[in-house]
Amino acid sequence: MLREKKSFKISIHLTTSLPLPAERDHLRPRIDLIVFMIDIKSKYSLKNVEASLAHVDANFFLGKVCFLVTGVGRVNYCSVEMNAIWKLGEMYCSPVLFCELELEGIRNATAQRLLRMLQICAGHVPGISALSFGTLMRNSTDD
Repeated sequence: MLREKKSFKISIHLTTSLPLPAERDHLRPRIDLIVFMIDIKSKYSLKNVEASLAHVDANFFLGKVCFLVTGVGRVNYCSVEMNAIWKLGEMYCSPVLFCELELEGIRNATAQRLLRMLQICAGHVPGISALSFGTLMRNSTDD
């Protein structure tokens, strides 16, 4: 994702769970987008995301959170019910994206989509707010 062309600087912070350590709050840059990754082959992955959601400020659910489901090319090996993932998206008013990380084309398209979401969430796209974009994303999955 960092190799994609962009006109703004991004920092990516990876963590296995929330909350983030409080002692580094003063050093942490502003958080514009939270992407929760769920590995469809791991029930632990879903449980970890569900536990972490309690530590996210409610304001982030106004368009600055999404769920990225990985491993979707291996539906035969699913350990996570798709309904549980869709319910998370509905419950937290957040879009659900799907990606097969092992396929370069899909991985690159997903990275570009996430970068565009980040641009919007960070306020770099005039006339579109994170909230309005989040609403559009949710409505497009309902169709």
